[in-house]
Amino acid sequence: MKRVAIAGFELESASFLSNQTTIDDFRRTETRGSELLDLNRGTNTVMGGFIEICEREGLEMVPIVNTTGGAAGPAQDEAFDHYCRVILNGLRAHRGSLDGVLLYLHGACTTPTRLDPDSDLLRLVRREVGPDIPLMLALDYHANLDAASISDATATFGFHYSPHIDMGETGKRAAECLVRTLRGEIRPVTVVSRPNVMVPSIFSATNLYPLANFVDRSIELPKTTPGLVDISIFAGFSYADVPNCGFSVVVIADRDRSLAERTAIVLSDSIHQARRELHVPGLVRNLQQGVSYGLERARSAKAPIVLLEHADRMIDSTYVLRELIRQGAKNAAVPFLWDPGSAAAASRAGEGKTIQLKLGGRSSARSGGPVEVEAKVLQAGEKSYQVTGPVGHGAKVDLGLTAVLECGGIIVSVTTRPSTAIDEDAFVQFGMRAQDFAIIVLRSKTHFRAVYEPLAEEIVIIDTPDWGPADLTTLPYQHAPIATSYPFVDHD
Repeated sequence: MKRVAIAGFELESASFLSNQTTIDDFRRTETRGSELLDLNRGTNTVMGGFIEICEREGLEMVPIVNTTGGAAGPAQDEAFDHYCRVILNGLRAHRGSLDGVLLYLHGACTTPTRLDPDSDLLRLVRREVGPDIPLMLALDYHANLDAASISDATATFGFHYSPHIDMGETGKRAAECLVRTLRGEIRPVTVVSRPNVMVPSIFSATNLYPLANFVDRSIELPKTTPGLVDISIFAGFSYADVPNCGFSVVVIADRDRSLAERTAIVLSDSIHQARRELHVPGLVRNLQQGVSYGLERARSAKAPIVLLEHADRMIDSTYVLRELIRQGAKNAAVPFLWDPGSAAAASRAGEGKTIQLKLGGRSSARSGGPVEVEAKVLQAGEKSYQVTGPVGHGAKVDLGLTAVLECGGIIVSVTTRPSTAIDEDAFVQFGMRAQDFAIIVLRSKTHFRAVYEPLAEEIVIIDTPDWGPADLTTLPYQHAPIATSYPFVDHD
């Protein structure tokens, strides 16, 4: 029986945030050994996909560790170093007995001293297992990469979709490639091509034209072209200030590097030619205009109007909440505002009590500042659940101490641990229905679309001055390739 090591370390780092992601943050989601298998089996996660194929094909799994930091500030160097040691020690303990490795990284992690720690970890894993062991890498669709950063992987696979409804499928693609490689059916070769395009996350949704066409081609070409194994298009993460920021195309072929190169270049050139169309500033409204328009639409709408505060990076921006209060909004909901202090204060006061609070806006100078409210505590207590929506279905979410507050005509839920509201769990887990609100404020970039595009009557995208703006030229880049990338330069 073939033995395969499984490990994951995932964090999407917004470089411009001052708050760092700590070891304790990672430990909240950490699983090891049999727990890693038990908690991820049957879930729509990369680990769930790894496990499904390994069990189906009769591979013996060696589960080392998996942890997900989500979208946050850079990882502390100590945290990254710690998980490097955990993964490397786990591999070392089975040295000489492993036949393959399945590794999940985000691809847009940074630390204060490293611009590409994911690549550093991949390099260390390769050094530990040696040059001949197949090492399959799964990455997030928003990974920043180039040929050098993934050169130590045998093959690299990314999510096809954003919203990431295919995390489990991506794990399966990587594991199936490992199986075929171990059987000698294929010998993967990988080519990377970069079109020199950066986009804000709000424009990286894969149902938007023309990006949807490129994704469709990346899925269909391996099915119709002999010798092609897999294609991944990565939109990159433009809020990580790194040299390999931006779009990339990864093509895997069976032995035929020339085929992989031709395919990668054609797709990459197509993305470059569509660079202006990939930026859709007309979709975005300013704060006052967007809130005013949303409230007006809500008066006659038969389903909720979503106000998308997409520039938020730490789930605590208060621009839209403050403007809703100023404009006298009623029957509005602001789910999952990250504010541990307010959650604790509400819990101390108790359900049914009315208290004065200063909500959110503390993560950075750009997050809007706290909003003073008089709030009635509707619910308060510890809250955890398993995801029922399509993105990460079955995965566990632990919000910590959480409170549901009534602030005039606005219902706000405040959490101790940051989590982005992307599905109906933000309501149903508290006995509410999203459909009962006229206005819903969300802070997602693309993931919300899987649930809220069919649920909402309209989605109003509102740009605010937080650290994830639609206009990338407002950010103080130091390392990103702005001298060669659209929208900073425009050349054929």
